[in-house]
Amino acid sequence: MKILKQNYEILTPISEGGIEELKLIESIARECYKSNDKITEDGESAKKLISNLVKSQHFAMIEHGPSLSVKFTTDRGVAMEMIRHRLFSFAMESTRYVNYSKDKFGKEISAIDIIPGMDFDTKLRNEDADVLGGIYCEWLRAMEDAEAHYMKMIELGATPQIARSVLPNSTKATITLTGNYREWRHFFELRCDKAAHPQIREIAIPLLKELKTKLPIIFDDISTGDEE
Repeated sequence: MKILKQNYEILTPISEGGIEELKLIESIARECYKSNDKITEDGESAKKLISNLVKSQHFAMIEHGPSLSVKFTTDRGVAMEMIRHRLFSFAMESTRYVNYSKDKFGKEISAIDIIPGMDFDTKLRNEDADVLGGIYCEWLRAMEDAEAHYMKMIELGATPQIARSVLPNSTKATITLTGNYREWRHFFELRCDKAAHPQIREIAIPLLKELKTKLPIIFDDISTGDEE
């Protein structure tokens, strides 16, 4: 069995400082006011306009920005929470058709490590090391048992779509989310919050921090939920 950390990859190219993306939004938004004559080539007018739009929560305009696609490597439990954001488009690794007993998958199941998620869990992060170690050992045994049963079912002739019934929530899944900036804002507002599931916070917070550097005008006002 392979144990992996969660990760993400931003698939959509973003210009330096997000200027080109902001210019597109500005060119569309200014049609509402017929103020195209105020557009400046350096993008400063776009920054000012869109900053004001965000402050006034006039988010309809930022829907006109380019779609943003991000590929996540996460567990299936977190992936199921992601698909609750119905305005995204999704592409997800299918356990119906993927056969983990094949050589291309190393003839093993990949599971997403729970230790980083436990660090985000407000009720567990201060627990005694022995308690945390015991929890982790039980999880590890469960993953090994699930892998053994899955492989045995395949060996006995089960199809992947039948054998997958024994796969746990921790099974690794790749899922790509594509959506407009407004929906990404909504995603971060919910999934970075301290009330969100620890493992989705584990991957949503670093993504938001990166987008704050790439598209600050769009995302800078959203809390990562980890500020003191």
